[in-house]
Amino acid sequence: MNHLLFSAADFLSRPPGFYWMLGAMLVCTAAWVLGIDENMITFFLSVLAIVVTGIVLIQGYRDTAAIQAKLDELILAQEKARNEVVGLEKEEPERIAQEVEKLEEEAHAQQKFEASPFHGSGSPLTPVRKKGRHRSKDR
Repeated sequence: MNHLLFSAADFLSRPPGFYWMLGAMLVCTAAWVLGIDENMITFFLSVLAIVVTGIVLIQGYRDTAAIQAKLDELILAQEKARNEVVGLEKEEPERIAQEVEKLEEEAHAQQKFEASPFHGSGSPLTPVRKKGRHRSKDR
């Protein structure tokens, strides 16, 4: 069943499928002009609207799953990355929010550390000299 839904969503999300849906809507409009029962037309257009909504949801799911797989691959490829975040998308929303807050705090702390004049000096008491900022005594 999933294969059928994904195939239908794939077909209908491309130009030929779009033209098919557009044609179905034009047929409904022509049927209304010809005096066919409005209830049938309403039913058919409602089904079309549900199908289009389903296509959007399925395509969104596929895109999100593909992006998540790519992000997981990048996380695993990085030596310094923590693997605990792989699979986080399957957790409860509260757990995800906690992890995001934790990561944001760590990023903020890292930014403060990197902006510090003591960053990279080897000693917390020795300021880092910026290139081009010191003058030679020979001048």
